[in-house]
Amino acid sequence: MADGQRRKRKEPWHAVSLLPRGNACEEVIALLSRRFLSTEAPRLPLKECPFAAVCNCVYQHYADRRQGPRRSSEETGFRTARPATERRAGRGRRRQDSV
Repeated sequence: MADGQRRKRKEPWHAVSLLPRGNACEEVIALLSRRFLSTEAPRLPLKECPFAAVCNCVYQHYADRRQGPRRSSEETGFRTARPATERRAGRGRRRQDSV
């Protein structure tokens, strides 16, 4: 495939954050810690930006909207031990489970 015909793969969780460059307005500074799905990110320059004519803010791209590890095993690299016996072996508590 030629470079011009190459299709970009759509990543469902592609995210961006705002990265100020030069004089940044208060609105961009207030949104610095947030990641947005790329389809939901505010357009630059922001509507409220007083420096819109000379705004140099850009997007920082990420493969995923999540930041940092979500589970202790991702943080430490160790998985927790599984119980020796399966406690879910019994019937459920619902009335239709006992039928």
